[in-house]
Amino acid sequence: MAKSPESEHPIKAYGYAARDTSGTFSPLTFSRRATGDKDVRFKVLYCGICHSDLHFAKNEWGVTTYPVVPGHEIVGVVTEVGNKVEKFKVGETVGVGCLVGSCRSCQSCSNNLEQFCPKMTFTYAFPNYSDGTITYGGYSDHMVADEHFVLHWPDNLPLDSGAPLLCAGITTYSPLRHYGLDKPGMKIGVVGLGGLGHVAVKIAKALGAEVTVFSTTPEKKEEALDGLKADHFIVSKDMDQMQAATGTLDGILDTVSASHSIVPFLNILKTDGKLVLVGMPGVPHELPAFPLVLGRKIVGGSNIGGLKETQEMLDFCAKHGITADIEVIPIDYVNTAMDRLLKSDVRYRFVIDVANSIKAPLELRSKV
Repeated sequence: MAKSPESEHPIKAYGYAARDTSGTFSPLTFSRRATGDKDVRFKVLYCGICHSDLHFAKNEWGVTTYPVVPGHEIVGVVTEVGNKVEKFKVGETVGVGCLVGSCRSCQSCSNNLEQFCPKMTFTYAFPNYSDGTITYGGYSDHMVADEHFVLHWPDNLPLDSGAPLLCAGITTYSPLRHYGLDKPGMKIGVVGLGGLGHVAVKIAKALGAEVTVFSTTPEKKEEALDGLKADHFIVSKDMDQMQAATGTLDGILDTVSASHSIVPFLNILKTDGKLVLVGMPGVPHELPAFPLVLGRKIVGGSNIGGLKETQEMLDFCAKHGITADIEVIPIDYVNTAMDRLLKSDVRYRFVIDVANSIKAPLELRSKV
């Protein structure tokens, strides 16, 4: 339905929040803003769990404002649109990823790089630059966002296993495109076979790359080669295997957030090779000059992507049948899921079945 008079007032929402650094989640009733002229309101169906959710829940990055309702891998169905919304209608399936706001006027925004806008607004636990209110994410029964930050969901992309693409997908797709590591026949390495790494392998293969997986865990070889169809597997703590691969790769995507040395991977790059970091360890990397200077090599980083590129990524994944490998859980399992995530005990992403497990109090249900 279009915006109604009732929508002029904030609407109660129901979700799960962490309230302190214990990171323990429990139910929370809070308010979503009224549906603005350019807003899309939607019922949340599925929401993936990203490792960032755990960091924010425990305030491990020192920026969390409690209570925090995480979730930035969100898929839902539109229930209401503002009077000036042009791209969406009620009943459509949509997605919202890591961003819900930006200034829309700076150079970054003009270049479809909203993720670099000085006033960009993350989907949760972040102040909205326009009014200072704190955002709440997808561990909740519904959401509202400006239509510019809402994505069309491809018809043939599964809702549950597609949800993590809104973070893991764009985090790995964007650097492959930006750094020119997307040409068929290129030899690409992926460091780490987790939530980001397994999606990176699938995307790189779909782009036509010859893919090598690096892992400290030998037991992941079968999954990498047989399950994900990588071409090669190297145990990164086996120096003989690493030495044998010297100078063989055009680019490497490092998805690991645990502290580790990147020096051995620099040696595996060809001349003019590129090592791109998408994981963010708490301890700074050591970066020696010699392998960079002598091989004219580049170390770069990448965040997520802008809205245009994120839509491009979703369409690409739908075309090539790419989804995340997931374990679907109810919301009341989220605390156990976080404990397991901390131990890397998931292959490879948890996804919350929000629609069937978050039940708002009866008096709130008719409002969404």
